[in-house]
Amino acid sequence: MKLGARIFKTGIAIVLSLYLAQLLHSPSPVLAGIAAIFAIQPTIYRSYLTIIEQIQGNLIGAILAVIFVLLLGNHIIIIGLAAVIVIIINLKLKIENTIGLSLVTLISIMETPGIDFIPFAGIRFSTIMIGVFSAFVVNLVFLPPKYENKLYFKITGTTEEIIRWIRLSTRHDFDHNMLKSDIEKLKDNLIKIEQFYLMYKEERSYFKKISLEKSRKLVVFRQMSSTAKKALDTLKKLHRFENEILHLPENFQQSIQEQLDSVIYHHEQLMLRFIGKVPTPLDNETNTCMNNKELFELFLNHQKLYRDQDDPHLYHTMQVISSIIDYGEQIEHLDTLITSFHSFHHNEVTIDQKEIE
Repeated sequence: MKLGARIFKTGIAIVLSLYLAQLLHSPSPVLAGIAAIFAIQPTIYRSYLTIIEQIQGNLIGAILAVIFVLLLGNHIIIIGLAAVIVIIINLKLKIENTIGLSLVTLISIMETPGIDFIPFAGIRFSTIMIGVFSAFVVNLVFLPPKYENKLYFKITGTTEEIIRWIRLSTRHDFDHNMLKSDIEKLKDNLIKIEQFYLMYKEERSYFKKISLEKSRKLVVFRQMSSTAKKALDTLKKLHRFENEILHLPENFQQSIQEQLDSVIYHHEQLMLRFIGKVPTPLDNETNTCMNNKELFELFLNHQKLYRDQDDPHLYHTMQVISSIIDYGEQIEHLDTLITSFHSFHHNEVTIDQKEIE
């Protein structure tokens, strides 16, 4: 188990909320701690959105609790009915993330009505809001993780793993069960990449220069993610149709291997070029990749052998070739974006290369 910043922030938010609630002599400081747990978020921007939603949700819970107690009392069936209405209202307002805390507010207010019910309800509501604001303060004071670093290293690690498997697959030198298992793990990694991308996208920049640089980085990272997905798609095709590839003519198999070797080498170079470890090539330097037209012509020549046969071999081979060509085009687009980025922000990539994902 890996302890992250959010775990520590949650603990600190609970301590702060309980301390403030006790300092203000709240009769139920534990409610502030519970609210802090609901309100802690991984980014400052999400924390800001959460505090707005939590205020709305808590107001809904508190107002309905007061109305139901004053009109119908606090019988357990009444509390259940009020809870259902709170959930419906939150869903209608599209603030379903606040349902849990809204219900906590509702039940905590309705549980003990008495002569001084209105002041009691106000104290309970205020105590819960102490927890919400404590979580917001903790998010402001304790800086969130560097999602740019996390995103880059997750993309890099996933890409390197895919490239290793592609290199082994073209040489038919791998364990099938292990590759099948790793493909599932790589799919999960791509989902995490999307999550890190959204986190990084939500981070706010307060200076125009930084904002422009980040906007361009977002485009590059999005293409890095798309290219990694296409690389994984190519790997899956190589794995699924390995038997068909083995039955191709030897020169065709060699051409596929050479094309993929050049494509994945180009991909590796681009990932390093982005952080300045590899210089940008000169305009007169030619791409080492084989011409896609040449690869396609090899397929067309091979297709003539199966033109009059009802054999799925041809269609499977076509999927492999199509995936390789598409993968190469994604890399060429990534090359264009990285070159463009460095033309505007030379040596301004701020990846912390000491960080290990």
